[in-house]
Amino acid sequence: MSKTLVVYLMAGPDTPDLARAAVDGGADVVEIGFPFSDPLADGPVIRRAAERALAQGMRTRQCLDVLARTHALLPGTPLIPMTYSSLLEAYGWERFAEDVAAAGGSSMIVADLPAGERPSLRRVQLVAPTSTDERIALAGAETDGWLYLVTIAGTTGARGELSPALPSLVERARRLVDAPLYAGFGISTPAHARAATELADGIVVGSAAIEAAENGPQALRDFVASLRAAI
Repeated sequence: MSKTLVVYLMAGPDTPDLARAAVDGGADVVEIGFPFSDPLADGPVIRRAAERALAQGMRTRQCLDVLARTHALLPGTPLIPMTYSSLLEAYGWERFAEDVAAAGGSSMIVADLPAGERPSLRRVQLVAPTSTDERIALAGAETDGWLYLVTIAGTTGARGELSPALPSLVERARRLVDAPLYAGFGISTPAHARAATELADGIVVGSAAIEAAENGPQALRDFVASLRAAI
């Protein structure tokens, strides 16, 4: 069975071209970060990318425009905005969901909005090694399309080794959830990708993709291709 490769990029003027490069390299899904001034889940690489995006004027409306431009370039690729609940609170929950859909978003991730809160807001849910079985089951029942397995307790960022907590998290989620399971946080090398997809149905690569993208579309395409070859 083919494994799914999700690549995270921060919204910015060059995001459409970077997204196309990621897809050319083998990405199946592109997450687009909508920057937030206090991103609780994000490590230093994504925090810096968010700061750059905010400095470039990337507010919610501008991010939605980036999403629409990316969708126009890649109409067959699922695009998933990832952000925080404060941004939706300020913009308007229903308005945000409607505008994401109108711009071509296929779902969304709200990193700090737990399962059970605002269940009418269709989104990809996240669970972590610290999640209870009850919480995993609820997230699995409410998730939109796939369940995001946060492999570590902490922030995003590249790490030397794949999290040892992933096998038990996958085992519990398989027992409790019918949706596909994609692992993220700390997956940064082809070896990590291979090991994670031996357990999960797909992977999400963020910080390492952001770092590759800093060197331009070709560097990102090559990095994504190395991940695709490994899974």
